[in-house]
Amino acid sequence: MCFTVNVNIVKEELEARYGSDLIDHDKYRPSYYYHAYSLPSMPVVCSDRDAGIRLFRWGLIPSWVKDEGEANEIMLKTFNARSETISSKPAFRDSFASRRCLVPVCGFFEWQHHGGRKIPWYITLRGENIFSLAGIWDSWTVEGGMTLNTFSVVTTRANELMEEIHNSKKRMPVILPASAERMWLRDGADESALAALMEPVAPDMLSAHTISPLITNARADRNRPELIMPFSYPVQGTLF
Repeated sequence: MCFTVNVNIVKEELEARYGSDLIDHDKYRPSYYYHAYSLPSMPVVCSDRDAGIRLFRWGLIPSWVKDEGEANEIMLKTFNARSETISSKPAFRDSFASRRCLVPVCGFFEWQHHGGRKIPWYITLRGENIFSLAGIWDSWTVEGGMTLNTFSVVTTRANELMEEIHNSKKRMPVILPASAERMWLRDGADESALAALMEPVAPDMLSAHTISPLITNARADRNRPELIMPFSYPVQGTLF
């Protein structure tokens, strides 16, 4: 599962990293804390990357959805797309075939179950200030003619490190090294080649540390650097 990410990336950093302009940059708000259930609009780089970096809403609405009620229901179930079924699930298969995207992040958050506690962790890609999660996207036409662009983050089975951290679901987002980004976006890419990209990255490519309970405080301002700073728990010595 991947529902919470850090996208504290300013416009200039995004454009330099992906070699493209950020469209509607006046609507973009970098944040240390983006949670899927708040339905945020986040920057994505699409397979038609000449169109620039665009702001899409998290929670994919397939183009075939009939009305707003169905759209509101399905988008709460499509924050993630499982790599194992992405090519067969009706909500995802067309997007996987021809509408793939990169989701830029600085890092992501997961929770570790330890006894009756849930301990938050922050995970990054070693040596990279900005990296890409694999995504898929679609466009849905709202009644009245307005188009809403939405996306899902692709997930895969956890590697050894993430099995210890996300020890309830044992899932992790598909992380694309920079060398794999072009292949993920390539039109007509072979499904077997895409499947290889959806394997979990090696554990030693990731860096992870526990963070404070600030992230679970809905009343607090979580868009601040303290959110991702290391924090130790009394039980932590028994975790690894």
